[in-house]
Amino acid sequence: MELHIYTDGASRGNPGPGGYGILLIWGKVRKELSQGYRKTTNNRMELLAVITGLETLTREGLDVIIFTDSKYVVDSIEKGWLWGWVKTGFRDKKNKDLWTRFIPLYKKHRVKMQWVKGHASNPFNNRCDELATQAADSGNWLIDEGFESEN
Repeated sequence: MELHIYTDGASRGNPGPGGYGILLIWGKVRKELSQGYRKTTNNRMELLAVITGLETLTREGLDVIIFTDSKYVVDSIEKGWLWGWVKTGFRDKKNKDLWTRFIPLYKKHRVKMQWVKGHASNPFNNRCDELATQAADSGNWLIDEGFESEN
């Protein structure tokens, strides 16, 4: 059985307060996750949503499809850009801290990335958008250490 992970990120200003929303679907089981950050970017929240979704998994070797409306995340992985960045030590690339956190999680499973159109007719993506924007607006923020230490 495939695990479906829907993700979305949001930022109020870029940078600004941000958040992510995640919906994990395993058969009939559903789990929602979200978190806000006081200062971050949209791309960081899109990527952090994927990372957090994978970090919640307690077993290795799962068939996982990650649905996201982030071309940045999908193209970086599916077009192989990420592996080129690894070879160059992420020279002149943003979000190295998150990408290096993502790679071992990605390698633990059989992950496929699936782009979905944002703010469209996909109810699961729309729910993740709601969770992400609520988290960004919540005032209950964590500190995005990777972003704030670089900026």
